[in-house]
Amino acid sequence: MESRPTGTAELSIGPVLRRVAGTTATLWLETTAPARVRVEVEGGGGGATPTFSAYGHHYAVVIVEGLTPGAACRYQVFLDERPAWPPADSGYPPSAIHTRAADDADHPVSLIFGSCREATPQATTRHLPPDALDAYARRLMRDPSQRPDLIVLLGDQVYADNTSDKVQRFLRRNRRPGHHGPDDEVISFDEYTRLYHESWRDPEVRWLFATVPAVMIFDDHEIIDDWNTSDSWRRDMSGKAWWRERISAGLASYWVYQHLGNLSPEEIRDDPLYQKIMAAGDATDLLHDFGLSVDDPSEAENTDQPYRWSFSLDLGRTRLVMLDNRCNRVLTSGDRRMLPRAEWDWFVERAQGDYDHLVIGSSLPWLMPPAIHHLEAWNERMAESSGRRRAAFAEKLRRAFDLEHWAAFTRSFEALGELFRRLGAGRTATPGALVGTGDGSRAPASINVLSGDVHHSYVARVDLGPGTATPVHQLTCSPIHNQVPRPMRPLMRFSWSRAAAKGVRGLGRASGVEPPGWQWTRVAGPYFGNAISTLRLEGVSASVRVEETDTDGSLCTAADVLLRD
Repeated sequence: MESRPTGTAELSIGPVLRRVAGTTATLWLETTAPARVRVEVEGGGGGATPTFSAYGHHYAVVIVEGLTPGAACRYQVFLDERPAWPPADSGYPPSAIHTRAADDADHPVSLIFGSCREATPQATTRHLPPDALDAYARRLMRDPSQRPDLIVLLGDQVYADNTSDKVQRFLRRNRRPGHHGPDDEVISFDEYTRLYHESWRDPEVRWLFATVPAVMIFDDHEIIDDWNTSDSWRRDMSGKAWWRERISAGLASYWVYQHLGNLSPEEIRDDPLYQKIMAAGDATDLLHDFGLSVDDPSEAENTDQPYRWSFSLDLGRTRLVMLDNRCNRVLTSGDRRMLPRAEWDWFVERAQGDYDHLVIGSSLPWLMPPAIHHLEAWNERMAESSGRRRAAFAEKLRRAFDLEHWAAFTRSFEALGELFRRLGAGRTATPGALVGTGDGSRAPASINVLSGDVHHSYVARVDLGPGTATPVHQLTCSPIHNQVPRPMRPLMRFSWSRAAAKGVRGLGRASGVEPPGWQWTRVAGPYFGNAISTLRLEGVSASVRVEETDTDGSLCTAADVLLRD
C-alpha cells in the first residue's frame, strides 16, 4: 500500500546520487511528507516512485533509466509534479548525472575516499581543522574537470556517540522524563535522523552528493565506539536497558540512509525487505525488527546466514569490493573472524574475475603500523588465554586502546594476505579453502586496500614474497573532519619505527604469536590533517594523492605516490 501524497512535501535531505552504471542510476532522498517522486533527465531518461514511510519520516530511492551513454545530463526532481531540485535560488552549479561511454572500458577511473567526518563546521563548536569534503566540493565547483567517478566513504559518516551541541540541545528538549541511556548520545531512530540531517544538509556536501555518485560502509561510531570488539563486550552491552533500541535504530537507519543506495537497481528491486517496506503503509515495525535481527541472527526468521552488508561494483576495468568490518564479525573465542564463512566465500568469488585493478574498501586498515600490529596480535592471544586473570587483563587492554583491527583477527588477517598472494600470482582461490589451482589466470595490475578509522593517513606497500607480481598497497585516509590529539602524534609516528616494532614483536614471540607471513613498509605519511585521497587507475598504472586542508579551507597535496607505472 503506497503512502498517500499530500501535495505539500518538500525535500528534507538530498537528492543523493548513488550508483551509476550503464544507462541507469539511483537517487536517494528524504521528504517532509508522503509524495510521488519523479526524476527528469535533460536529453532523455527518468524514473518515478512513491515514498515509503517509517518512524514518521519519508524516503525514496528512484531508479533512473534510459540515460544517454557518455554524457553529462542535468536533472530535476519533482515532488507530486512540483519542482523540488535544484532550488530556484541556488548559487551552485547544476547537478548532473555523468555516464560512461559504452566502449570506454579502458577510460581512467578516479575514486576519492576517506572516513571519519564528525559534525559539520556549521554545527560543531570544536576547533577542528577545515572539513576536507567541504574543501573538495568547493574546488570541484571551480574546476569540474577534476570530477571523480565515485566517492567512497569508509565509515563514521555520523557519530552516534559524540554528538554536536546542536544535537544535544535537541535531545534535552525532546526526551521524556525518566529516559534511560547516555544523555549526550542518540538512541532512537528519530534521534539518528538528526545526525544525517546535520551532516548531509551541509550546503557544499549536499551539492557534492547530488553531483558525484557515492557508496559507503559503516564503522563503529555509526553505532557506538568499539562496536563488536569482542564477545564479552556484546554481553556487557546487552545488559544495558537502552541497548536494544540503540542497536535496532542504528542498523535500521543505516539501512535506510546508507546501505539501500549501495545496492544496484536489480538488487534494490529484489531485496525482500525493500519489497515488504514498499508494500507496507508504515514500515516502522519492519525496520525495528530488522535492526534487531541483523545484530542477533537468532532473532531472524531465517538464520542460515547473516545479512550481507558487504557489496561490490565494477567501474570500467576496476572492481571495488566493500567489506563489512563490524556487524558480522565472528567473536567466538578460538575462531575469531572479521567475516563469517559465507560472506568470506562471497568475497573470494567477487575478488576474482575479468578486471585490471582490484580495490578493497575496508573501514579498518588491513596493514597497521608494525608495532601496533604486533601489539594487537599479542593481545588477541592473551585474551584467549586459559588463564582467567591474564585473559581479563588483555580484554581490558583491548577495549581501552581499541585493539580490534585486522591484526586482532589473526585468521582473517592471514587469509586476506594469502588471497592477495594467490591473486597476484595469477592463481585461482577456491572459496572456503583459498586453494590455488595454478591455472595461470591473469594477475591484477594492482590491488589496493582503502581504509580509514585511525585518524591519520598513510600509504604502505606489502611484500608478499616471490611469485607475486601484483603490487599490493594499504591506502589509509582519515579523518575527513576530526583530529588526533597532538600529544598522541609522536607516539603514532614512533609506532612505524623498526625499534618499536622489534620491541613489541618480542612481546608476541614470548607468548607464542607467530610473525606475519609478509612484511610491509611505509611509503608515505603519517599525515594528521583533515584529508581526502584520490586513487587514479589508468591502463595498468595506479597512483594515489593525499590532500590535506590548509587553514584557509583549501586543499594542499601531502603526497603523490605512484603505485604502479
